[in-house]
Amino acid sequence: MGSDTIGIIPARYASSRFPGKPLAKIDGRPMVCRVFDRAAEALGLENVYVATDDRRIADVVESSGGTAVMTSGEIANGTARCAAALKQVDRRPDFIINIQGDEPMIAPEDIRRLADALRESDAGITTLARRFEPEEGIDTLISPDNPKVVMDCRNNALYFSRAVLPHVSPASLKRPIHLPPFYLHTGTYAFRREVLNEIVTLPEAELEKAERLEQLRWLAAGYRIKIVITDNKTISIDTPSDLEKLYEATRQI
Repeated sequence: MGSDTIGIIPARYASSRFPGKPLAKIDGRPMVCRVFDRAAEALGLENVYVATDDRRIADVVESSGGTAVMTSGEIANGTARCAAALKQVDRRPDFIINIQGDEPMIAPEDIRRLADALRESDAGITTLARRFEPEEGIDTLISPDNPKVVMDCRNNALYFSRAVLPHVSPASLKRPIHLPPFYLHTGTYAFRREVLNEIVTLPEAELEKAERLEQLRWLAAGYRIKIVITDNKTISIDTPSDLEKLYEATRQI
């Protein structure tokens, strides 16, 4: 991956459900460092930055050989934290990948594919989604913690929702063989530099307020989001119990 692309990992210390989450140990290594390792494998060590609001996180990253950028604790979300960190980095990359700091199983090839898809299209944003498999269980599909996305024939996002999308009747959900394809959204994004700087200035959209999904703000403002389909599953670590799910998943690999 060339110097036209950098990865930024937002890592906030405070969390109502899991304080200090980026420092949670996975097989003895802090989660934020595991994410950094995978991002560095995809983009190169010199092209990855951790954007944090806490010196403890920065110290752990830097002691592991990574680069940390200090950002305000008042920043509302990961996208805005990426934009703030970008202003402090002595680089003007064409593409910025926002790599979720709580997904230690992110596949390096998916990070590369996001940048490649952006480079090869005229979209302003790319993001990952994977097809839901019935053996995962209907609870996975209907959970509002797993946003869904529908797209057009060119894989441009039409809409994201925490509800089952497309809608099917409750009876149909009990007959998986008759279900249409569903796609689960993974919150890893790649942005063109100018687009990232623009979207963080947008006002909150009504659809975003209803669904609590930031990407609906961008769609409502007319930005095109291209979906990159992956077969790789990730586990987002939102609570301490999610760590147990991660351990269980890795034991099955």
